[in-house]
Amino acid sequence: MYQLLKRIIDLLIATIALILLSPLFIVVIIILLFTGEHEVFYFQKRVGYKNQPFNIWKFATMQKNSPNIGTGEITLRNDPRVTAFGKFLRKSKINELPQIFNVIKGDMSIVGPRPLMQVSFNLYSDEIKNRIYNTRPGITGIGSLIFRDEEKIISEAPNARAMYDAIYPYKGQLELWYLSHQSTLTDLKIIFLTAWSIIFPENNLSQRFFSTLPKRSF
Repeated sequence: MYQLLKRIIDLLIATIALILLSPLFIVVIIILLFTGEHEVFYFQKRVGYKNQPFNIWKFATMQKNSPNIGTGEITLRNDPRVTAFGKFLRKSKINELPQIFNVIKGDMSIVGPRPLMQVSFNLYSDEIKNRIYNTRPGITGIGSLIFRDEEKIISEAPNARAMYDAIYPYKGQLELWYLSHQSTLTDLKIIFLTAWSIIFPENNLSQRFFSTLPKRSF
């Protein structure tokens, strides 16, 4: 019953969001056509539901072939591969909005574990790999909330690659926590906290809303 209700809520929210955000989408598309590299959407292979691959939708924010140059799948603060307008899109999270199409298609949910590239997915233990995507990945989720400052954490670390690798065990714990606490109420809380965090990015409400979250050691 929960999964059926979740799918109905996903479709309802995604459809309303697409209608309301259409003017914003048009403006972003026009700006990208004139300021980017003539690519509006960026499609990237991610691991999804039942560990099956799918293409995630995003607004293009980086130079072409970015995954194969520089720091690869790791994006740092002030990453030189990010375009000028792309910096705004990433900071405001507007670049993530086209994932509404993934929700409508059924690839993703509004709330769930973030879908990862295969190279990042491989950093999880076998236990986490076998369980994490027993629910559809989400546009937002508990991992997204706790690691909304991920680029900052990695950028400020003495060794970006070592920090990137180190945070994944904790990310996995967060996603397993979500799987154990899935409910409509949990999803609604995460949606509220996501909106709140866009307005007040330095808040610590996640720990107050979810007191049983695994403890962060760094």
